[in-house]
Amino acid sequence: MEFRNLGRSGLKISEIAYGNWLTHGSQVEEDAAHACVRAALDAGITTFDTADVYAGTRAEEVLGRALKGQRREGLEIFTKVYWPTGPGVNDRGLSRKHIMESAHASLRRLGTDYVDLYQAHRFDYETPLEETMRAFDDLVRQGKVLYVGVSEWRAEEIERALKIADEMGFDRIVSNQPQYSMLWRVIEEEVVPLCEREGIGQLVWSPIAQGVLTGKYKPGEPPPAGTRATDDKGGADMIKRFLDDDLLTRVQNLRPIADDLGLSMAQLAIAWTLQNPNVSAALVGASRPEQVADNVKAAGVKLEEDVMKKIDDVLGPVVIRDPSLTRSPSKRP
Repeated sequence: MEFRNLGRSGLKISEIAYGNWLTHGSQVEEDAAHACVRAALDAGITTFDTADVYAGTRAEEVLGRALKGQRREGLEIFTKVYWPTGPGVNDRGLSRKHIMESAHASLRRLGTDYVDLYQAHRFDYETPLEETMRAFDDLVRQGKVLYVGVSEWRAEEIERALKIADEMGFDRIVSNQPQYSMLWRVIEEEVVPLCEREGIGQLVWSPIAQGVLTGKYKPGEPPPAGTRATDDKGGADMIKRFLDDDLLTRVQNLRPIADDLGLSMAQLAIAWTLQNPNVSAALVGASRPEQVADNVKAAGVKLEEDVMKKIDDVLGPVVIRDPSLTRSPSKRP
């Protein structure tokens, strides 16, 4: 396993991190979830990412139990706050009330006294940003949170938060957690340049595009049974943006590149995200231990410039069909 600093902070994390969004507490049984966590630990992964909202708070509980007995100082445990975790009007968002209550609830579920990184899961347009930043800073000063990050924030939102932190003497944001893959490169235009300048690292989720970049989805064929595209717990809605026959054909054309390098297609996709110097870690999930063992082999892989160009040439401009998700053609920084 290779390790990188989280942004410009002194915190080192495994460049392949384990995330449990659509698995723990929902897609797989607890025994299988524990086996996946053990596989991650055995592979050298020390960084584990979750969120209070995953599986209706159950994902944090499962992860906490799976990590019980491990040396806490040797782990980096990340979680998030924003989405609803209860029926009340204050059981959501980034108000001081919800942040404080959610942080304490997450610590209980995870079975730990502190989290290494606490992330704002989305931007809250209904709460003053100063209130949010002060609440996060108070958690840092209390020792319950070591570092603060965000997830899926726009460049201008990150910039506003940095300005408030500098003006008010708060701890600065050290990370952003965006979706990023060969097929989803939105952050390259504005977010990455800002974050490179400000010392903020990317913790990228879905580096294999919900499984599309493994090559298991074939053009002109129905999705294989038991895959993300047939899941009724949120996965199918997310992946359908990529299930276009033209796009799937281009993905299949990546296979010779992976074969030449001795990599699986998933390993190639994960390694591709890690070539971006602003990426601190690629988050991978798993429903089976062997998936972890396969994905972790992307750690330390160096893709030469000619390989990166071949990938660009094969994929060409990628246009998402859903108008609400359309982005400009892909381009590598």
